[in-house]
Amino acid sequence: MSDRPVRVPLSRDRVLSAAVAIADAGGVGSLTIRSLADKLGVKPMSVYHYVANKEEILDAIVDLVFAEVELPRPGGDWQAEMRRRAVSARQVLGRHPWAIALLQSRTSPGPATLRHHDAFIGTLREAGFPVAMTAHALALIDSYVYGFALSEAALPIHGPESVAEIAGSMMQAYAPDAYPHLAEFTTEHVIRPGYDFGEEFPFGLDVILDGLARAVRP
Repeated sequence: MSDRPVRVPLSRDRVLSAAVAIADAGGVGSLTIRSLADKLGVKPMSVYHYVANKEEILDAIVDLVFAEVELPRPGGDWQAEMRRRAVSARQVLGRHPWAIALLQSRTSPGPATLRHHDAFIGTLREAGFPVAMTAHALALIDSYVYGFALSEAALPIHGPESVAEIAGSMMQAYAPDAYPHLAEFTTEHVIRPGYDFGEEFPFGLDVILDGLARAVRP
C-alpha cells in the first residue's frame, strides 16, 4: 500500500476557500496569485485556470462572506429579523475582518450578495417601510453593523480579560487630573470587572431599531 498522500483535485471552490484562508490569516494585502498557488501547492498558471485575476477573486470571496450571514425572512417580525441578521453579520465579520472594507466596494456582486440585499429590502418593504425609509434603514443598520465590526477589529483589547491590563497601562501615560472625565469613565466603567465592549452592540442596535419603528409608525 502506498504511503503517498492523496492529492485533492484543484477546483474553483478549493481555490476560493484557500483565498479566504489567506485573507483571514494575513489580510487582503497578503492575497496574491502567487500566495494562493503556494498555499494550494500548485504553479500560478494552474490558479489562472479557475480565476482570471485578483479582482475576480475578491468578488468571489466577498460573495462567500455574504453567504455566511443569516438572511432576514420577509414577512416575519421585521425587528427580530433585522436583529438576527445584524448579530450574524457581526459574527461573520469577526471571523473575516478583512471583508469589512470590501462588502460595499465591489461592483460585480455574486448571487449570495444579491440574495442578501434582496431579502434585507424585502423584509422591510413587507413590513410596510416605504422605499425611501427602506433606504434610510439599510444605510443606518449597515453603517452601524460594519462600523462596530471595524471598531472591534481595530481595538487593542481582545475580550473582557484583557481590558483592565491594557486600559490600566494606557492610563499611566497621562495625568488623571488633566483629563478628569476620561479618568472617571475608565476607572468607573471600563476597568471594572466584567466590562465587555461587545455588550454595547445590542444596546445600540435596539436604539436604531426602536427609532426606525417610531419613524414608520402610522
